Amino acid sequence: MFTTKDLEYRSIFVIHCFNQRSLRLKDGELLLEEEDANGRMKTLTKFPFQKILALFIVGNVTLTSPLIEKCRKFDVAIVVMKLSLRPVFFFSIPAEANFLLRAKQYAYDKKEMNLPVALVRLKIESQRLNLQKSKRKDALTLTAVRCCDNALKVLPYCNNLKALLGIEGFVAKNYFAAYFQDFSWYCRCPRLKSDYINVVLDIGYTVLFNLVEVYLRLFGFDLYVGVYHQLWFKRKSLVCDLVEPFRPIIDHRVRVALNRKEIKKTDFEKRRSEYYPKSDTAKMLYIMFFDTLIPYKNDLFRFVQGYYRVFMNDQPGVKLPSISR
Repeated sequence: MFTTKDLEYRSIFVIHCFNQRSLRLKDGELLLEEEDANGRMKTLTKFPFQKILALFIVGNVTLTSPLIEKCRKFDVAIVVMKLSLRPVFFFSIPAEANFLLRAKQYAYDKKEMNLPVALVRLKIESQRLNLQKSKRKDALTLTAVRCCDNALKVLPYCNNLKALLGIEGFVAKNYFAAYFQDFSWYCRCPRLKSDYINVVLDIGYTVLFNLVEVYLRLFGFDLYVGVYHQLWFKRKSLVCDLVEPFRPIIDHRVRVALNRKEIKKTDFEKRRSEYYPKSDTAKMLYIMFFDTLIPYKNDLFRFVQGYYRVFMNDQPGVKLPSISR
């Protein structure tokens, strides 16, 4: 499977195809081409296959069967995604063949708490970092920081998922109240579209969810078997698990956008007590979150790789990789 050396000597290439582009082979190299004003194909860049770990293609693109065969030969994963980073096509032979990983997922002890606690700890640490970066000293912020500190102290003694959910929820309530206090915001209400800030956060978390799903597919995980989020019909519980530590990255970007007036209430329309982004606003938000998350592509790879090693080495107590921000 993928190793750290793979990331040192090979790269994950993210290709923007917001306009129609095509990929083809020439002299053993991968060419990215685009049609110019005269109707002729112009080469934008070349990729040597030996340097490619995975191709993330965002938007509309034309692929050829010789290209897919070449990717199979060099174990290059191909992922075609929509603007929201939702994968619509995935190709990776090594990932599909990793039956041992999935067997270990199914055999995982559901009462084991080390991994769920580790995921929540990383999330709370990142939330605390957001509060520190805000450089506020008001009562709400100080209370939220103390809440994070107290939660981090009691997490090692948490012995069931209900208690862990309670700790996470209590921290989140104080965190959101402090972090977004300047914007007359009531509270976090997932998927209800009750106000425009909740809608923006939902979109950001969705883009993050889609990107994490792609990385889990690269390693061959069963996306529906998690350790914190339990089995539920059609719910990709494992993706929900690994999204948690990265959510504060989205929170920070939304707060910055609100402060800079990049996002305004007038960018949304209200229909039947629900807020919806206007068409131009929706595209702008997807691009904004895409630009926010892509710099973390290597961090996401290392994090999923660390999670993969925990399962393959049968060491659920191993500490997960930290998130550099």
